[in-house]
Amino acid sequence: MASESINRLLVVDDEVAQVQALCRTLEDEGYSVTGFTGTGAALAALRGGSFDIVLTDLTMPGMDGIAFLNAAREIDGSLAGIVMTGHGSIATAVEAMKAGALDYILKPFDLRMILRVLARTQAMLRLRRENAALLERLSARTVELEAANRDLRVANRELEAFGDSVSHDLRAPLRTIDGLLRVVQEDFGAGVPPEAHRHIEAISAQAARMSELIEDLLRLSRLGREPLQKQAVDMRGLVLQVVGELRAGEGTRNLDITVADLPAAQADPSLLRQVWVNLVANALKFTRRRERALIEISSGARDGPKLYSIRDNGAGFDPRRAERLFGIFQRLHAAKDFEGTGVGLSIARRIIERHGGSIWAEGEPDKGAAFHFTLP
Repeated sequence: MASESINRLLVVDDEVAQVQALCRTLEDEGYSVTGFTGTGAALAALRGGSFDIVLTDLTMPGMDGIAFLNAAREIDGSLAGIVMTGHGSIATAVEAMKAGALDYILKPFDLRMILRVLARTQAMLRLRRENAALLERLSARTVELEAANRDLRVANRELEAFGDSVSHDLRAPLRTIDGLLRVVQEDFGAGVPPEAHRHIEAISAQAARMSELIEDLLRLSRLGREPLQKQAVDMRGLVLQVVGELRAGEGTRNLDITVADLPAAQADPSLLRQVWVNLVANALKFTRRRERALIEISSGARDGPKLYSIRDNGAGFDPRRAERLFGIFQRLHAAKDFEGTGVGLSIARRIIERHGGSIWAEGEPDKGAAFHFTLP
């Protein structure tokens, strides 16, 4: 659109000599010009042809320039109008511009002035057309986005229904397996050989792991649909609460956990709690083989987003594989060494990114790990 020529002119003046002179002069300047001395013939030409700019005399018998411009724009609303007038009628020319004319030219004509006015009008028309094309594309894009959003809402509803159905269908056999195992242990416990007892315990452990995996997957799938309920969060208070709850399940382990002053945040407290549960549980799990587990939770001084960190002296990991930690089902340690579903850190990343922050990890094999995340 920006390269389209805007040079089709319609000249209307009741003086034949003026029309002929303008047509001849402007054609020499590269314009395509059609001239008329009557407004009726000019309007008929507009209905049958295509023009960009109309130059009309302001004072004409029968229909003046303002009335002609109004009639012309009813035929073609994209036309740009320029009025031509003598020095004594400048006030009337201004009135014409209020009625829709873009500019005016004074008589007697000065070619340099005419060309400057035409150049300004061409630039204005080009801008109008580019804006119109942009709005048209934007409107079409908006329609596409609205359709995509409708499809996405339908897909989310279907996904939610599917998740609920899968959850129910998978939990039912797990409950049956767990119930049958208890029946076997209660009714035949004394007569079950030791080897069979070990198999029963292994089955029970795998059923529990599958139940945990189902819960993690459902939690991950719901994260994108649940609206954030942001409020002021006492970060240190929240972390101390999480540490206390998880520490209670660690028995007599030698744990050295320090929690520094942490800046408050504006976030969804229940989702933020899930992040800390996953990060602290990870630190407890991967320090399990240490005689004395060291876990340090702190904040970092930085401009902009608030930075929170948790460090441990646990098993660590290969730093070249750090990004894999946040992928679903990604594990850098064997399941026989450290339990887990490989979903927890994916959940943490999803929550932090929904808040507009970022999360990353650092570590070395057998030298511990550190997880950092930011919040706006």
